[in-house]
Amino acid sequence: MIVILLGCLCGGVEAQLTIEITGGHESAVPIAIVPFASAGGSGDPSAEIDRIVTADLERSGRFKTLTDRDMLSRPSQPADVDFSTWQALAQEYLVIGRSRQAGPDRYSTEFNLFDVFRKEQIAVYGIPGSRAGLRRVAHKIADLIYEKIIGEPGAFSSRIAYVTETVRADGKHEFILQVADADGYNPQTILTSREPIMSPAWSPDGTRIAYVSFEKKASAVYIQNVATGGREPVAAYPGINGAPAWSPDGSRLALTLSKDGDPEIYVLNLVSRSLERVTRNFSIDTEPAWSADGKSIIFTSDRGGNPQLYSVRFADRQTRRLTFEGNYNAGAAVSPDGRFVAMVHGSGGQYRIAVLELGTRNFNVLTDGNGDESPSFAPNGSMVLYATRRGGRELLSAVSVDGLFHQQLLTSTGAVREPAWAPEN
Repeated sequence: MIVILLGCLCGGVEAQLTIEITGGHESAVPIAIVPFASAGGSGDPSAEIDRIVTADLERSGRFKTLTDRDMLSRPSQPADVDFSTWQALAQEYLVIGRSRQAGPDRYSTEFNLFDVFRKEQIAVYGIPGSRAGLRRVAHKIADLIYEKIIGEPGAFSSRIAYVTETVRADGKHEFILQVADADGYNPQTILTSREPIMSPAWSPDGTRIAYVSFEKKASAVYIQNVATGGREPVAAYPGINGAPAWSPDGSRLALTLSKDGDPEIYVLNLVSRSLERVTRNFSIDTEPAWSADGKSIIFTSDRGGNPQLYSVRFADRQTRRLTFEGNYNAGAAVSPDGRFVAMVHGSGGQYRIAVLELGTRNFNVLTDGNGDESPSFAPNGSMVLYATRRGGRELLSAVSVDGLFHQQLLTSTGAVREPAWAPEN
């Protein structure tokens, strides 16, 4: 098990968020990230870049990094690399780098990626950044390394949203909608409320979050700008207003509304504010999720006697059932490439995260908890973030799509739930 401290949550929650990594891929790639040559000086922030890159690659489960103490040399320039040294350490790849101060509050970081056994450089990049932006520079370096070796984009530069619940000194509950980097750093409070906050959902461009708030003692759906804090209610009809989901182009919002009777799926046009009813059934239809091409919506319905996932096409309103395994499948999340649908799968009183591959119909249960919920895909589709309960605590976990790699995100106080992984932007 590897434990990586991730920093403090701000905005009213004084707790540390940590990641515990368990399991891993047997085929994890050996890679050495040599400590970068830094700009120097007391408190030089660039000295942390290689540590952040190492932590990112470790968190992916796809890499096995070499510890500093096992390195026989620490080159910072390509001319200083002796491939035989790294071959003797059974490293497949090597990363070296250097950072220099390029002006007031400005840094320039360059790194080289080598294939050790081929004895060749396969990438070199230079990335500028401000002092405050060096963590983002490090995440970008990890993204580039991941993509060059694995062949798909990394997700280390992305962000996550989640809701924390704590009990104040006066005994009242406080709910906080937070946004942080994917590794838990740079937390930002989006909303604090004495009433529940639910179902945060990122816009496709990552600039806004839709969520459900009960701050006026009834459910309402809001859209809030992450940078400015400006927000507006977009659905506050009588009855249920819930489960917002953005269309792939960001122009529409799918919702669950009960204003006309039973909970049904509606689509709100965010420009015209016109509302279109998508489902018509005497059952409960809820939790919409858009297909990757925006031509259909996957939703949860009990029309067959128990909650299962269904898909409805906009073109002809044709509805078909997607899930048949177990007696409960709900809360769909669609992978960015449209290949997989993650869900909460219930069987024998246990609720776990499962994925359905739409093309092959292969169904795979990924987790072993008994109260797992709220799945959300990483922007590269490699992992699923979800809420769970362990030892009486509510926390977040993530699992790789193949189920081989797990990590937990914990706070020392309070409960964490309702995760949403932001798209890459």
